Amino acid sequence: MRRSGFVEDERAIEGLPVRLVIALVVGVASLSVMMGMIDGIGSLGMTELDVTLEENDVIYTGESTDLTATVVDPEGTPVNGATVILRGESAQLSEGIETEHTTEDGTVSFTVDPELSANQRQGTLAIDIKPPAGAEYVDKRSNTEVLVLRK
Repeated sequence: MRRSGFVEDERAIEGLPVRLVIALVVGVASLSVMMGMIDGIGSLGMTELDVTLEENDVIYTGESTDLTATVVDPEGTPVNGATVILRGESAQLSEGIETEHTTEDGTVSFTVDPELSANQRQGTLAIDIKPPAGAEYVDKRSNTEVLVLRK
């Protein structure tokens, strides 16, 4: 009677490396999908805010300009109590950074006198929103920029 041993049995190893590679690839793909779902859970109930400018989003250097903006949710409903931050990007504000809180109708007003560098013909001012405390709002996407042109 002949006994077959583990060393002589080649069937156990046949196809094993290919199956391991497939299992590893499927496992890594599944794990990445699950991690993506877990990462998105915190923001499922959050609503993205946006800002709309009441008038033109183009202003000129050398003159003081009133900017009125409204913070709205995706349905266009004004948001009360948000902090709006106006800061220079490629254009500068003489005051540096300006902040205002929205009123009950979701609006803020800034009086700005933007400046450009010596050889610069145009620049931008950025608007950021800090949502009201305790609200289910976020501001992760970029908002409208104000274009500044040399007069």
